[in-house]
Amino acid sequence: MEILRAENLTKIYGSGETKVTALDHVSFTVEAGEFVSIIGPSGSGKSTLLHILGGVDKPTEGKVFISGTDIHSLSEDKLAIFRRRQIGLVYQFYNLMPVLNADENIALPHLLDGRALDRERLDQVVEHLGLSDRRNNLPSQLSGGQQQRVSIGRALYSHPAILLADEPTGNLDRKTGEEIIALLKESNRSQKQTLLLITHDEHLAAQADRIISLEDGRIIRNEKVRNLV
Repeated sequence: MEILRAENLTKIYGSGETKVTALDHVSFTVEAGEFVSIIGPSGSGKSTLLHILGGVDKPTEGKVFISGTDIHSLSEDKLAIFRRRQIGLVYQFYNLMPVLNADENIALPHLLDGRALDRERLDQVVEHLGLSDRRNNLPSQLSGGQQQRVSIGRALYSHPAILLADEPTGNLDRKTGEEIIALLKESNRSQKQTLLLITHDEHLAAQADRIISLEDGRIIRNEKVRNLV
């Protein structure tokens, strides 16, 4: 079942001599439960694509459908609600609230949405992340790997339709980065969590079901690596 469709996504910054085309008519689909890596060199348009898919930025042209919803046709308020409920975002630099502990950071988008805390779900996520003994710690009391686990927990807590991870290991050492990728893969396999991973690391990209390669804002390769189980 198709969970995401990008149609002719184009993003242009500036005009005239300063015009930059970050994305140039990018189209692809993602199936529910699929793990897709989007790879390319710096400046290829990877992060711009993720921001548009995640509803953080708007395309100059084109559409994004997630679970059948044209997300950029929504009002700002409705898009914010949709994003909190259906799109999980994981960034390189964690983006945690420094005054909130691990539990509070994980549940924050859910609480901002005006919904009651789901304690059972929170316990499941914390246990899955291996953070049971760090629940009351502030970000400053956590290692980089632990902070990224909290960031992943925040993205997973609401059972999003799709998880978008932008260079999630870029701020971590190799060993910790491999642990984070293993955690994302486990969420994908055991919970059928649809995952899009933005990376410049070909080794990480090769662990996905499919690899999409970007260059100068265009898709130059869309190759299935393995079949969904």
